[in-house]
Amino acid sequence: MEKVETNAGGRMIRSLARSDPVHGDDLILSLDVQLQRVAWDALGDRAGAVVAMDPDDGSVLALVSKPGYDPNLFVHGISTADYQSILHAPGRALFNRALQGGYEPGSTIKPFIALAGLELGVITPAKRVFSSGNFYLPGLDRPFRDWRKGGHGWVDLRAALEQSVNTYFYQLALNVGIDRMHDYLDQFGFGSVTGLDMPGENAGILPSRAWKRSRYNQPWYPGETVISGIGQGFNVVTPVQLAAATAVLANGGTRFAPRLLYASKGTGQQQAVRIEAPTAMQVPVVRPENWDAVREGMRRVIHGAAGTARALLPLNGFEMAGKSGTAQVVGLAQDETYDETKVAEHLRHHALFIGFAPVAHPRIVVAAVVEHGGGGSRQAAPVVKAVIEAWLAQENLQ
Repeated sequence: MEKVETNAGGRMIRSLARSDPVHGDDLILSLDVQLQRVAWDALGDRAGAVVAMDPDDGSVLALVSKPGYDPNLFVHGISTADYQSILHAPGRALFNRALQGGYEPGSTIKPFIALAGLELGVITPAKRVFSSGNFYLPGLDRPFRDWRKGGHGWVDLRAALEQSVNTYFYQLALNVGIDRMHDYLDQFGFGSVTGLDMPGENAGILPSRAWKRSRYNQPWYPGETVISGIGQGFNVVTPVQLAAATAVLANGGTRFAPRLLYASKGTGQQQAVRIEAPTAMQVPVVRPENWDAVREGMRRVIHGAAGTARALLPLNGFEMAGKSGTAQVVGLAQDETYDETKVAEHLRHHALFIGFAPVAHPRIVVAAVVEHGGGGSRQAAPVVKAVIEAWLAQENLQ
């Protein structure tokens, strides 16, 4: 560093003081370069994000946002032409979707809603609900629909997760209520930044009566509770939030602040010093069997006879749990049917998927978003599978 004296025109007159640069600490990140490459390749040429974490300590194993850019261009000062090229490239390459992208969680929220219902004593794993294809609020003739025409028949909690039965979660959301739902999901980090050691996180939105009154000065309506039960409406999450919340579900209640900094090595040190993972909080576990029931429902999403992501099979010698989600980009009229082939690509649904493996002793959790990809099981689930398989193979855990 050098302190200089200049004239009014900015020209240097003389040097007043000078100090030599000091070598800083070497920083070691938790990112795994091979897994990062797998996640990058799995997204292909589609916009989206992938976040992989170790559920035992919150270490971020992969953090991908697409489209990307060459950061080396910024090292020695980027030219105006290069900067303009990045700035105006399709897909907003400078926008970090993993941290800042806000998406409706869709059905990826259902495992957390299910756990809220169980732990608050609103339902039991064996309680059944009949899905006829349409759900009605008392006194209203406007239906809230299941994704399968004609419905799914009688389902309990595990089957409702396996088949992603909207009717089950419509009723559950009403029974829990939006404020209790808010308070329970808040414990998983929804609606707030995760504490990742990197700036620029989006807090997302976890709605409640008080939030809507503060934001819009409007009352809360029962129909808004209904759609909150399937992750629609005001709900907004980021990919890193989804991964961090899934890690809590996978590890049985410990919420870590995700971290990229794994270790540091100062000048003169022979070995790097491991950075201890900060624990954000411990989510209370009222009945461990409730958590087991939710995880079993997520296992059936892939391994069950009617699982919505059964197409992921076969897996390379391990069991995987997951949940798909589809986030609407534009609303539909009451009598309108969504036909992806007739919708412009930039108006198609976003595809989401969360997963962890092995089911018995999870070693990795992954959240993926494919923008305008359509169905989560079809587009985002294969991305999650590819990342999990690569990690378990690398760790010789298959």
